[in-house]
Amino acid sequence: MTEPATPAPDRDISEALCQQVANAHRTRAPLRIVGGDTRDFYGRPVEGIDLDIREHSGIVSYDPVELIVTVRAGTRLDTLEAALDAEQQRLPFEPPRFGTRSTIGGAVATGLSGPRRPWAGATRDFVLGTRVITQEGKRLRFGGEVMKNVAGYDVSRLMVGAQGTLGVLADISFKVLPKPAATHSLRLDDIAIDKALSLLATLGREPLPITAAAWHENALLLRLEGGESSVKATRDRLGGEPLAPAFWDALRDHRLDFFTLDDGETLWRASLPPNTPPLAPDVGLATLYDWAGSQRWIKTRDGEALRHACQKVGGHATCFTPAARGGAPSPFTPLDPVLEKYHKRLKAELDTHGIFNPGRLYAGL
Repeated sequence: MTEPATPAPDRDISEALCQQVANAHRTRAPLRIVGGDTRDFYGRPVEGIDLDIREHSGIVSYDPVELIVTVRAGTRLDTLEAALDAEQQRLPFEPPRFGTRSTIGGAVATGLSGPRRPWAGATRDFVLGTRVITQEGKRLRFGGEVMKNVAGYDVSRLMVGAQGTLGVLADISFKVLPKPAATHSLRLDDIAIDKALSLLATLGREPLPITAAAWHENALLLRLEGGESSVKATRDRLGGEPLAPAFWDALRDHRLDFFTLDDGETLWRASLPPNTPPLAPDVGLATLYDWAGSQRWIKTRDGEALRHACQKVGGHATCFTPAARGGAPSPFTPLDPVLEKYHKRLKAELDTHGIFNPGRLYAGL
């Protein structure tokens, strides 16, 4: 695990960042946007001058009553979460950290969400607005209290998951939610995956306080969150053995033993429609089911076979292993011609000279 870093002080360096971006735009010099670098494995390698946002940190404003917080992009996730925790609130989308240096800007740029995603919502669902440094080195606000459109695009949502390819996130405003009154995690042993998926489909049709559901090695793992009476009633109904709450943090941040790879293995995330049965056994060496089966972490030695199997059932697969990026067109599912055309048009509109994290998502974007 990455060694803890001293949190940067409350500081606004957006003017200096704007100047760096403006210079890069003028000279057409590519930039590699750098925060905590804990998610550098996610996407294609980027060659460029480092644009370090870590010192652009601190909570700009926080209104616990209105459930709104605005934070600078270089702020460490643990710093923000500690401030929210003091008010018994949290980021509902449970962003993965992958290390102690993780920043909120990186969490939004990658758009990844934790085990709570199917029940609470995705990262983009809680982004109210952003302040973005554009290619000309200007600071523009989108969403929130002030709305400015660029060619009709919802820029705040576009920035989520764009991997910094469309501009530099400076500030982000979030909707936060209170922590639940009660929480309980449980483990149901000796339950095969077919039975587990059937049970999850049944439970999903009821108003139960489930906020995480995983399966691995014949065990169904559930988290209940909500009112005390609701959590107790569901816990009594399902039974099972208590599960340490830390399991969900370890799953979110890939700290479980499952995520240790042997030589030749690569880790893939399969995103599949709800209630999809298990994939063909020959495409994966081991599978950990998350999001009630809609997200599956699969270890394999044949990523292309896995990707093909996911596409056949209406899903897609993404490679999470840095070593597997070399020589591959992209760790992400290839774009069809129509989508590729729109991606290129958007990139040309917001990043004319291709200076922002060029090639991070796909070659030429």
